Amino acid sequence: MKKVLILEDEVNIRSFVVINLKRAGYDAIEAGTGMEALERLKEHPDIGVAILDIMLPDIDGFEVCRNIRATNKQIGIIMLTARTQEMDKVTGLMTGADDYVTKPFSPAELTARIDALYRRIGGDKAETELLSHGPFVMNVRNRTLEKDGERIRLTQVEYSILKLFMQNPGRALSREDVLTAVWGRDYDGELKIVDVNIRRLRIKIEDDATTPKYITTVWGFGYKWGA
Repeated sequence: MKKVLILEDEVNIRSFVVINLKRAGYDAIEAGTGMEALERLKEHPDIGVAILDIMLPDIDGFEVCRNIRATNKQIGIIMLTARTQEMDKVTGLMTGADDYVTKPFSPAELTARIDALYRRIGGDKAETELLSHGPFVMNVRNRTLEKDGERIRLTQVEYSILKLFMQNPGRALSREDVLTAVWGRDYDGELKIVDVNIRRLRIKIEDDATTPKYITTVWGFGYKWGA
């Protein structure tokens, strides 16, 4: 059974999420504090997706996300953000989250986001080819990226975006193209999630993220892979 970690200090909200995830066929692992969540991840290394609330009684959700990403690039991470806190969404994505869900949310919306992350985690199993452009080599089978022979650690979303670019060299891709290919047609979030993940990717792969030469901006449209 696929495992999902739910980090939420409000018992009523956590119980509500747990009940609905179990109905959807997931094994829900609960945590009420940031430190407890990190312990649960050690106890259950096969957790595929973590749902992290931001406001917690000890370390906040951003710090939990940073701790997870320091050792685990494969797990999917969804942040729970408040509707009025726009910067929480950007900060969550920049610290390594793959997606965010705004409170209040419906069980169907959260389950759909988890389903999408699990599909990305389990994708590409039948593919064996290498994608090579400029200094980059992507091993699609192993889901790894190297630049000049050095491994670059990517999250699942970052990997999916870069794979899309490397499969379409020189083609201008709109934000909508990227959103549909990576998050799916049913994703009802905002386009800014594409821009934030591109910013995060540039920090990892560009020689100078302020003057990108690999992922270039097509003004008023989207982005293009130019390696």
